[in-house]
Amino acid sequence: MTAAALATLALVCAVGAWRLTRANWTYRAPHVAIVLWQALGVTWGLAGTGALLGYALEPYGRGVLRGLGDFGAALLLDRSPRPYDLPRILALITGLTALAVLILVLVAAGLQTFRARHRHRALLALIAREDPGVPGVRVLDHPGATAYCVPGLRSQVVVSQGALTLLSADELAAVLAHEAAHVRERHDLVLLPFAALRRALPWSRVVRDAQGEVALLVEMAADDAARRCCSARRLATALLRFGTAGAVPAPHGALGATTSSAAVMARVERLVDPGPALPRRVRYAIVTFSVVLTCSAPLLWLIPR
Repeated sequence: MTAAALATLALVCAVGAWRLTRANWTYRAPHVAIVLWQALGVTWGLAGTGALLGYALEPYGRGVLRGLGDFGAALLLDRSPRPYDLPRILALITGLTALAVLILVLVAAGLQTFRARHRHRALLALIAREDPGVPGVRVLDHPGATAYCVPGLRSQVVVSQGALTLLSADELAAVLAHEAAHVRERHDLVLLPFAALRRALPWSRVVRDAQGEVALLVEMAADDAARRCCSARRLATALLRFGTAGAVPAPHGALGATTSSAAVMARVERLVDPGPALPRRVRYAIVTFSVVLTCSAPLLWLIPR
């Protein structure tokens, strides 16, 4: 029963992710959409692996988590585990392998990003400078236009001399507010699990689309934070100037002000004409559903049978 419920939950999450990539309300409430994407990703991983383990450990009748404990205790104490047929053995191996792969790719992606940021901070200490005109920002003496942030405990916002020359004062303030929002809201942690999932399932179109959609929503969320203190049209103009000037892409591990041209145009159109906001009751309902969905898989891991 638990295995069937987890398998159904995993299928619901997969279909939900596929539908969400085609939803038209997400741009109206990017923060809410990001919460829902996170809930779908976490629940899909736990439900998919849990369904396999639940079926494999069903002879113990104690659910996934306790069944794993009983199975491990039987092996450690050199006792024969409960009778198993070939399908349950294959399900156990597949479930444990899938769970290990998901954890390992997440850790590997985190370590690689951490190393890249550490190297880039060391490089910035050598080649970047302070500018009294933009306090708290590191300036690169590079003719290309770029602006990005390096998140972390020692976060830094970086702009190039080319960007300072290209943008007006109001446009620069809007871009810096956008980058500050990335740092403050730790959007890098939002993107990390989806990048890890893409590594684990590089062949999956749904995972690829989900990663791209979340990356765009993160940029839109930072745009929303920036336009609370700056002009939305100035930010849109800055994005267009970056696009026409051929902006230099942000280094690995950093979050840049610009991404692909299609994403930039979607953001510009939204900044110029944001459309009606998603009703508050709908936003609350989606967040509540996301919380319930996230809690459902761990609870099913604990339910016997």
